[in-house]
Amino acid sequence: MRVTIIGTGNMARAISARLLAGGHQVTFVATAWAKAEALADELRGEGEISPSETVDGEVVVLAVPYTQAPHAVRQHADALSSAIIIDPTNPVDFAALEPIRVELGSAAAVIEAAAPDGARVVKAFNTTLAGPLLAGHVAGQPLDVLLAGDDAAAKATVSQLVSDGGQRPIDVGELARARELEAMGYLHMRVQGPLGTFFDTSLKILTP
Repeated sequence: MRVTIIGTGNMARAISARLLAGGHQVTFVATAWAKAEALADELRGEGEISPSETVDGEVVVLAVPYTQAPHAVRQHADALSSAIIIDPTNPVDFAALEPIRVELGSAAAVIEAAAPDGARVVKAFNTTLAGPLLAGHVAGQPLDVLLAGDDAAAKATVSQLVSDGGQRPIDVGELARARELEAMGYLHMRVQGPLGTFFDTSLKILTP
């Protein structure tokens, strides 16, 4: 499957690593061509990967800070009318490590409101930290990727991408549940200090 990742930061690198491990094609779109080219060069040899000036994937990942995500959606709206948009953002002020209040209840709802008709938004990867996601495991265990969305087919596609990359997808329900997922993502970051960890942990649902 062709996947476009908007962004070139740590989450872009981590999500692309899992997509490439699953045998999918990845293109990077960035504000500066040099950044997209540099990240593609870094991952060269891991799979089919390239920089691009345009969004052309069947699935588009918004691997940018929440404050930039609605702008990215509007900027590339013409290419998103039939795309699945994966939203891994958390509305967090990373300088203060405090949540950002969002008017519509969740970052995913804001992104959905900015998206063109026909685009389908799926919340996913926001509860997985970049380092463990890049590695693909913590303590030998694959990561759980919690996801939410209103379109069953879109969620099935994202679940398949997650499974292909060696992770376990868990569907938590409709897109309205993104609010709770974003709270989980924030708390996961917040406990790194008290635990004395270095953003190298994973949230895992264990069953008997």
